[in-house]
Amino acid sequence: MLKQRVITAIILLLLFLSALFMLPAPGWIALVIIMVMQGASEWARLAKLSNRPGHAYWWMTLLVMGGIVWFDAGHTLVQHAILHFLIYAVSALLWLVVVPFWLGMGWQVRQPLPMALAGWAVLIPTGLAMMDLRENSPWLLLGIMVLVWVADISAYFSGRKFGKHKLAPSISPGKTWEGVIGALLGVSVCVLLAWGLSGYGHLVMFLPVILLASWCWVGLAVIGDLFESAVKRQAGVKDSGALLPGHGGLLDRIDALTSTLPLAALALLLQRLT
Repeated sequence: MLKQRVITAIILLLLFLSALFMLPAPGWIALVIIMVMQGASEWARLAKLSNRPGHAYWWMTLLVMGGIVWFDAGHTLVQHAILHFLIYAVSALLWLVVVPFWLGMGWQVRQPLPMALAGWAVLIPTGLAMMDLRENSPWLLLGIMVLVWVADISAYFSGRKFGKHKLAPSISPGKTWEGVIGALLGVSVCVLLAWGLSGYGHLVMFLPVILLASWCWVGLAVIGDLFESAVKRQAGVKDSGALLPGHGGLLDRIDALTSTLPLAALALLLQRLT
């Protein structure tokens, strides 16, 4: 199982890096929309949307994503910024307020409409963030994603080796506090290495702030992971799909990115506006 996961991960990484650095902007946008649509298909399954509502949800998601691209192409930068801010604000509200209560209270939301809206709040800001961050710099997008990947890998191996204390046994029995600590340590090492190689190593007064931000990033990634686990548990499935051998569905691979990329894009947008 681990060998299959590693092989799939390597293939995905090579394909992703090729697309990230080689595709022209329209090609990248098309790829992101395809990813969002695959996520919508898997979410419809998790939300128990039957055939006709599920198909309608898929087409409506495509319409929304296409509408955002069309709006950006035909309006001013100010209008563009306002729309993106509103979309990212919905994501921030979801991950910083709604989901913590959702998980803490053990909500079982089985009505199709709330689940469909939750899916849009998860998927659409993530797709938009992948477009915006890549437009700013492919390296910026890659750096943010690397932090999430390092946290995920560190949590996986430290949890397997040392895991004893369950993080959220009613949601995801396999996740442990030892895994979270491993993720924090892994991300800290990654940040320190990047800091040392960046040429800004002499500005040590900023390092505690950057480390604290990276730890908050780990917390957001954990929340995204737990939320998808809770939705899958409610749906009674182990994986969101079977697209990726050894990994499950697309949502199983991007769960931690859905809670981090939109907030990174929001921070970048606010920084530009100030």
